Amino acid sequence: MLLIPAIDLKDGKCVRLRQGRMEDDTVFSEDPVAMARRWVSEGAKRLHLVDLDGAFAGVPRNREVIHAIREGCPDVQIQVGGGIRDEDTIQGYLDAGVDFVIIGTKAVSAPHFVSDVAAEFPNHIIIGLDARDGKVAIDGWSKLSHHDVIDLAQKFEDDGVEAIIYTDISRDGMMEGINIEATARLARSIRIPVIASGGITNLEDIRQLGGIVADGVMGAITGRALYEGTLSFAEGQKLADTF
Repeated sequence: MLLIPAIDLKDGKCVRLRQGRMEDDTVFSEDPVAMARRWVSEGAKRLHLVDLDGAFAGVPRNREVIHAIREGCPDVQIQVGGGIRDEDTIQGYLDAGVDFVIIGTKAVSAPHFVSDVAAEFPNHIIIGLDARDGKVAIDGWSKLSHHDVIDLAQKFEDDGVEAIIYTDISRDGMMEGINIEATARLARSIRIPVIASGGITNLEDIRQLGGIVADGVMGAITGRALYEGTLSFAEGQKLADTF
């Protein structure tokens, strides 16, 4: 199982939000490239980069920093989300060496977009489904849609996407543990892999996720726990490697 460190970018800095609220942010590093190199040095095989400004603006705002991380960490996979809502943005990131682009709001508001880009950019499209009580949130989590997580995931699977990132936004940034039951239910409902996100606090959470790897969970994204020191990345990945 992959343990994937999150680097959330706001105004060119590495921050973490609580439950997606832009006004409730904590700056953890002024140098995201150095932070990325740290996680790679501790054994990260993939990095999760989020352009928070882009997610709210609808267009990339931290592209230069993301490109710098790609150049500074040439031997690790990179997945990028936040403000990716057209083909040109996807092409630009792929041209810069990004491995996977994450479609969030646009996937929900214009589902045909997913089938188009999955066909145009095969093996590079991941869908981020952020949910509260089983319903998908959009626009930087500021709005709750009427769409059911599992129904959408099954549709996007049929479109040919690579994976689903599932975030329980009631847990994100709160360090209250993963919603194991909901994550497992989603993973069992589709054949493509699920990447869990939101709420990882310590090694016990990783151990619990290991118990649902067989259901289709290929990895987990963690952020605040790493930055606040309740989880050692190196120890976490070592444990994840056993599943």
